[in-house]
Amino acid sequence: MGNTIRVGILERETITFCLNGGYKVDGVLAEGEWTACTRDGRVEWNGRLYDELVFEPVDQAASFWIRAVVIGLHFHWERKEDQQFQGALRLIVNGRKLVAINRLPVEDYLTSVISSEMSAAASLELLKAHAVISRSWLLAQIGKNKGLTVSDKKYTTFTETEEERVRWYDREDHTLFDVCADDHCQRYQGITRAASNLAVVRRAVQETCGQVLFADGQLCDARFSKCCGGVVEEFQNCWEDKRYSYLVKLRDLPGRPPVPNLMREAESVRWIESRPDAFCNTTDQTILSQVLNNYDQETTDFYRWKVRYTQEELSELVCRRSEIDFGTVQDLIPVARGTSGRLTRLRIVGTKRTMVIGKELEIRRTLSASHLYSSAFVVWRDGTDFILKGAGWGHGVGLCQIGAAVMGEKGYAYDEILLHYYPGAVIKVVY
Repeated sequence: MGNTIRVGILERETITFCLNGGYKVDGVLAEGEWTACTRDGRVEWNGRLYDELVFEPVDQAASFWIRAVVIGLHFHWERKEDQQFQGALRLIVNGRKLVAINRLPVEDYLTSVISSEMSAAASLELLKAHAVISRSWLLAQIGKNKGLTVSDKKYTTFTETEEERVRWYDREDHTLFDVCADDHCQRYQGITRAASNLAVVRRAVQETCGQVLFADGQLCDARFSKCCGGVVEEFQNCWEDKRYSYLVKLRDLPGRPPVPNLMREAESVRWIESRPDAFCNTTDQTILSQVLNNYDQETTDFYRWKVRYTQEELSELVCRRSEIDFGTVQDLIPVARGTSGRLTRLRIVGTKRTMVIGKELEIRRTLSASHLYSSAFVVWRDGTDFILKGAGWGHGVGLCQIGAAVMGEKGYAYDEILLHYYPGAVIKVVY
């Protein structure tokens, strides 16, 4: 990879983009607004067909806009926006669609990520902490993908029998580029988000340049989510059955007091029905605005939340989202929970079929038109209605972004924030 990264921005049949400043392509200089599309399995641009197109900037100040980029794909905040990028623009064909890929230096990528995942106005210590984990996650994932490429072992994220469907989602889905630009990997929205506080964002990246987390002699797969709900989840309960010493259960509080056994149903019910103290248990809008961009702030209840479905609504939703006809849903029965109380297996009982589904994201996708905030929920009945009462936002593994924002406001340094959420890890400079 060197010090550059390839980011998949979007995929569609026709892409409109605008080149600001000089870009060289096919040996000539190009500027202004253009449209490219696919024809006969090739890229059609400026009246000619190409196997691929690469627009290389002629100076560092050059940038390009891509129109109507989808953000929050399949999430409840999904929308389109025009986004501005620096670096090179590559257009290739994938099936019947055109793929736009942005190639740029890793540190420039991180400048965008930490202001796209959060607000560019976040505290310096929080931005520095996020720069380290985003860099760690990125390099670890690319290394993992290279290992899978040369391995003879078959890697699968999906198993299904008549009685059970288990699926998890990770960045191994990508083969044409290193990472995508959306929540599936890390939010990357070009230089659009960083513009409001670019000097501070760049300072956070520069002051941590090359810093990553290491544990057990390896780069840390430094996961993170919006809000853990009070207890951090363990890696193996959300993805493959592999344990990491630094991605373990812990209370999101100073000193990490003991964690209740939330794998037990009764304990999970008590925990989710309460609002225990935690760094991430905050309604302070000044702090939340550091983590939540404008569209994220449309989500107001996330530490504890509630969703209600009629039996008819739930039955239609489950059938549409799973593409399995359960008939009328009679019950939702917890089968297994992770260490934060997040469901990893859920039995759906219908009049036509009964089946167990997992892991956490599969459960969240099946029980919502987009995604449930998390799979840490308990099920209550009100007549024929189903009421889901839940905790947290996201998978809950690793750093809790809202908790980390609170820590930053309380005066914790970035290394203290990191070592709270990744116990046993150390910070190293790798370049």
